[in-house]
Amino acid sequence: MAAWGVGACTALPAMAQDSEAPAAEEAGEAGSDNPLLNRVWVRSDADSGLPGSMQIFLADGTLVSDSCWETYRLSNWQQVSDTEISWDEDGMTISADITSLTPDELVLTMKLVGGDEEVRFAPASVPYLCPDMPR
Repeated sequence: MAAWGVGACTALPAMAQDSEAPAAEEAGEAGSDNPLLNRVWVRSDADSGLPGSMQIFLADGTLVSDSCWETYRLSNWQQVSDTEISWDEDGMTISADITSLTPDELVLTMKLVGGDEEVRFAPASVPYLCPDMPR
């Protein structure tokens, strides 16, 4: 019983909180410098055909991809240079040039096997609700 009492006094959440606080602050600072990071970007192409396709480039190197018609995906991503990003998708590296990046628009030129494809995104409006999908 004494061993349990000592183990119960260990404050794991406080220890984790203390060690993660500086990293969280750094990630927040990095996100404020780069308009790509930590925002929900919704595809705004008129011809995308499928609503709600979105990308979230997190400062920790995680890419969240989601849409109204498909389940979400978590991938590793990196900013290769000021004008190029890449991420892993199903074991393949997808590269894209950042054609334009402002607080109001993200334009990527995806380097795909079939050729380059321009994809446009805008910041998500809050609240956002996916439309009903035809069955």
